[in-house]
Amino acid sequence: MRAPKRTMSDARQLRRKLSVPEARLWRLLRTRVAGRPAFRRQHPIGPYVLDFYCAKACLAIEVDGFAHDMGDRPQRDIRRDEWLASQGVRVVRMDAGRLTSGKETEEAADAIVRMAVDMQGPLHHASHGPPPPLRGGG
Repeated sequence: MRAPKRTMSDARQLRRKLSVPEARLWRLLRTRVAGRPAFRRQHPIGPYVLDFYCAKACLAIEVDGFAHDMGDRPQRDIRRDEWLASQGVRVVRMDAGRLTSGKETEEAADAIVRMAVDMQGPLHHASHGPPPPLRGGG
């Protein structure tokens, strides 16, 4: 899905100024290795910019700081997640405060990669549609 020009511009700007937790996580997710899912940072989709996105798994990772708990932000995040789900994108939210040490960030990155690998299979990928009907009319 193409994003509006405004969203594309916002994504470019956000790539230049990652938060510290995002930069730590990106350092671990950006590695391209055969057989490992590829991630994008600050990926535009529709009217939104995703912190990290794995296209093969239709998986978005959002690193949320304390601002996501304030004002109308929780309701906006819910609407955003619902819209992304309607597009076949699963959203996983991570607390930025939990990505403070190298060990915690490495554990989070490993869990994200495992999740993306698991979601690449035909049972999880949105574009594969429902399973075929059972044989024998069952």
